[in-house]
Amino acid sequence: MISIKEKIAYGLGDTASNIIFQTVMMFLLIFYTDVVGLSPALVGTLFLGVRLIDAVTDPLMGNFADKTRTRWGQFRPFLLWLAVPFGIISVLAFITPDFSLNGKIIYASITYILLMLAYTAINIPYSALGGVLTTDPKERVSIQSYRFVCGMFGGLIVAALTMPLVSYFGDGDAAKGYQLTMTAMSVFGVILFLLCFLGTKERVVQPPVSNSSFKSNLKILWKNDQWRVLCIAALFLLTGQVLRATLAVYYVKYYLSQEELITAFMTVGMIGSILGCSLSNQLAKRVCKIKAYIALQLIAACICIVSYWVGSADIVIAFVMFFLWSFFLQMATPLLWAKIIDTVDYGYFKTGVKNNGMVFSSVVFFIKLGVAFGGAIAGWLLAYYGYQADVVQTEETKHGLLLSFTIFPAIGSLIVAWVMRSYTLTNEKIAEMNKDATPNTI
Repeated sequence: MISIKEKIAYGLGDTASNIIFQTVMMFLLIFYTDVVGLSPALVGTLFLGVRLIDAVTDPLMGNFADKTRTRWGQFRPFLLWLAVPFGIISVLAFITPDFSLNGKIIYASITYILLMLAYTAINIPYSALGGVLTTDPKERVSIQSYRFVCGMFGGLIVAALTMPLVSYFGDGDAAKGYQLTMTAMSVFGVILFLLCFLGTKERVVQPPVSNSSFKSNLKILWKNDQWRVLCIAALFLLTGQVLRATLAVYYVKYYLSQEELITAFMTVGMIGSILGCSLSNQLAKRVCKIKAYIALQLIAACICIVSYWVGSADIVIAFVMFFLWSFFLQMATPLLWAKIIDTVDYGYFKTGVKNNGMVFSSVVFFIKLGVAFGGAIAGWLLAYYGYQADVVQTEETKHGLLLSFTIFPAIGSLIVAWVMRSYTLTNEKIAEMNKDATPNTI
């Protein structure tokens, strides 16, 4: 049994990660369009273009983490080494330099690339760390539940405090406000990463490091059919989720015409996310986690579709629907990450190679690719429907925004539910595999 204290310590790492992840999802697009002054179509292309770099760096980072051995463990040291650099780069990404338009584009591109590289370098080992705390499938769900409850608290901090802090620190200067706000959040995030490092212990001793080449490791990874299922699911899940989360600010500001309620709307969504994550472990104890995951995706899709018929004057109903969508969608998140750990065991059982880092890095790549597609599609849709910053939008633009915020994200969840029908690693199957090939523990 893993103590509650250690589960919380592990979760603090995701609190730190989500301070950046949720800021990118919720506010980076509107920061680039309304503060820096970049076009939404250009920003959308930037979001997607950076993912081409991740296609190389993510598996390389996973392979590097798999081969790392230190006196602190295999994955924990990265939290210690990279916390401060990650915090510094996070601040740089939210600085608005006094450059020409081309200069701003170049600066935004470079800092966004660095931010995603730093996120890769610290988040992949952090995610893999959850797989070496225990081999118990039920404890893994519990650990991931704690992780994502803590992670959603990071999102709650972003949702509840970002705009008020921008207003407070900036005093009318949004560019200055964003810079100082990210400075404060980054310092907090660095502290949380260090607490995660100090409060966790790697118990599962990994098999000897393979001397096979990176290319050979990729071939071994490809043999893991359940990993492939999760990669596809992660791609479509995050595409729909990020599309909706990114457009939430625009939805409140321009469709509901309630700019002063942006913080409240985002906060309500994060509260729903926290409650959903907190109940995930209880759900997994009572229901098959595969069937539960599929059902939750279908419920989230239905909520999105129904939201299309919420009128611009129905403020309370809009809040309720966003809360419910966040609640049910995030209830599924710990289940997904527990499944990723299970696919590591499945791959070991099938190929004899234990490749935590490669599995997590590749799934994280598809997650980030989904984030990129979601952000890019949001930018492209805004441009397609004629969005212009800080003006009264046309009825056509408002309808396009509504469609993009409701129906399109629902498609993502429906595809995920369909894809997950091919996932077969039940708790019973995992327990049986671990009996036949149980890694050493300490």
